[in-house]
Amino acid sequence: MNELPRPWFEDLNNYVIDNLKLEATKRFATHQLPTDSLSHWKSYAKELREKIWKKLGTVYEPNLALNMQETGSVKMKGYSVKNITWQSRPGIYTTGNLYVPDGPGPFPAVINMHGHWSQGRLAGRVQSRGHSLAQNGYVCLCLDAWGSGERSSRHGEYEYHGSNLGASLMNIGETLMGAQVVDNMNGVSLLASLKYVNAEKIGATGASGGGNQTMWLAAMDERIVAAVPVVSVGTFESYVGGTNCVCELLPEGLTIAEESAIIALMAPRAVKICNCLHDCNPTFSPSEMLRTYNAARQIFSLYKAEDQQSYQIFNRPHGFFPEIRESMLGWFELHLKGKGIGAPKQEAPFGELPEQDLMIFETGKRPAEVISIAAYCNSKGTELRKTFLKRTSFSEKTERKKLEAMLLVGMPLEPIIHEYGKQKGWDKLCIETNCGKMLPILLKANKKSLEYRIFTHSAGMEKIPDEILQKAQKEQYNIVLVDLSGTGQTAELEPRVCNFHQLSRSLLWLGRTLMGEWTRELDCVNSVLRLRYKADNVSFHGYGDTGLAALFAATLYGKVSSVTLESAPLSYQFFGDKIPINASMAMHIPGFLKWGDLSLAAALANCPTTFINPVFTDGSKLDESDVTKWKNEFNSIRKKCRFGDDRGDITIISNK
Repeated sequence: MNELPRPWFEDLNNYVIDNLKLEATKRFATHQLPTDSLSHWKSYAKELREKIWKKLGTVYEPNLALNMQETGSVKMKGYSVKNITWQSRPGIYTTGNLYVPDGPGPFPAVINMHGHWSQGRLAGRVQSRGHSLAQNGYVCLCLDAWGSGERSSRHGEYEYHGSNLGASLMNIGETLMGAQVVDNMNGVSLLASLKYVNAEKIGATGASGGGNQTMWLAAMDERIVAAVPVVSVGTFESYVGGTNCVCELLPEGLTIAEESAIIALMAPRAVKICNCLHDCNPTFSPSEMLRTYNAARQIFSLYKAEDQQSYQIFNRPHGFFPEIRESMLGWFELHLKGKGIGAPKQEAPFGELPEQDLMIFETGKRPAEVISIAAYCNSKGTELRKTFLKRTSFSEKTERKKLEAMLLVGMPLEPIIHEYGKQKGWDKLCIETNCGKMLPILLKANKKSLEYRIFTHSAGMEKIPDEILQKAQKEQYNIVLVDLSGTGQTAELEPRVCNFHQLSRSLLWLGRTLMGEWTRELDCVNSVLRLRYKADNVSFHGYGDTGLAALFAATLYGKVSSVTLESAPLSYQFFGDKIPINASMAMHIPGFLKWGDLSLAAALANCPTTFINPVFTDGSKLDESDVTKWKNEFNSIRKKCRFGDDRGDITIISNK
């Protein structure tokens, strides 16, 4: 079929993201804080915290046994550094260092959270705060965020905990942000349990992702008396279209609040926000921070606590520099020690320790209870799938309704058709929808047939193999090629961590999923073919994660003759103990494995479904025994559904 024509002369790169940014701007305006009375605010704050906990997907257990263990220590001048581990969630242990001043105490304490440095708390820029705080009479706890430092997938090998690794927690109904909030709250519990700590005087600080953790910890845990979030406060609006980590993502966050509400939850406790004039991340620009600061200030005013809220902008790039540490010391001096007026306090010289001196375990000898994100997702996913597979029956109506709710698909799309003529035998079209979507389409008509096959590819229609299209033409199908949102001619141009990183995160903030958007887009194309072209037989053929969307569209909306998924996962189970390399950020669906798995989706679709060269989430392919095992599962779930019209033959083809 040779080179494909292009439906549009110019690409609409970033069109999808730009529209989401406009939607986020509206949400910012919508989420005004109640400022008429303190009682109204307190009621709002209580409800907001409940909503946040629900979205986080994690539970804080205040009576959890911490089981702290010390594996070593280093004596410094005037203080010591202890290497410790403790239970932060049931069966999950955290690694950290305690910087403890000499003497009996009790000392005020600070929990210090790191940003996106893969070596976590071991990084010099993170431990520097521990040294400085200990020199000034504070006990400081520096801890590893999940997936960083000594909590990586393989002990001693550093990694980035975001992207598909951290996002995989959503599929089991949890979030990386929620895990961090609970880990940090039990870090506060650990500090409060120490006899040399004044449990009534605990502060929190961190930079970048650690500053984000500081904000959420102080908002959700009222034991934090004073907080200093650094290069981390902006607006939820500005997260949309940004490159921020999934550890900074609250799914559906912009459906319930703006960031000003999170800062306001700290009132009337003390918070000083530090941002930098030359920050490389637009989300953390001083202008975005000030929008949040000024909105939250209304709540501090209700408490008559304006002096408890402050900000400072530094002539620096992104980071926690010495002058910012001095500003932090002055703030804690006032609010944790009751001394001074909060002005910066000069920092004394200190030396950083080699990473090896701060390690809790010998490299490669980490105990199993310090579980990685990958191992946890594997274990939890296995448990959820066991429960799912033990079920003896499924209600078609109930399960479809649950899946629709998880995909957050919204209302059906209403199309307008734009025609651009023919080129190289293809009709060039575009579907414009009532909500502003633009879907470029190529259609190669076969006047002898009313059978249509819709092809999609996560990299755009140009990546669909020519031999597949030639085969479809020989079989006398009408061929339809579609660029779904964010693919092909609507793909993003901005730098990204992995495929669909910005787009999927942005949609989740706004209360939707990319998989859900693709699902209803495919249903819209199907409807257009049936109404406009009188198609009586429509099938889907999707590559990569668009194959999952094809299956979900058949599951939710029907009217599909068959579905083919090529190079797509056949399960949402996290396999292996590595970062998933095959999946893109498009695939993640909050709570999916609590519902079931793709075998249930295929049964509900009730049409012939073919997996060609399916993969596991770690990118590995199936061998012959795997094919038999998974085909048995799909057939077993189909029988349990018993929907009457049994057209749901399952075929799995693996060319390993």
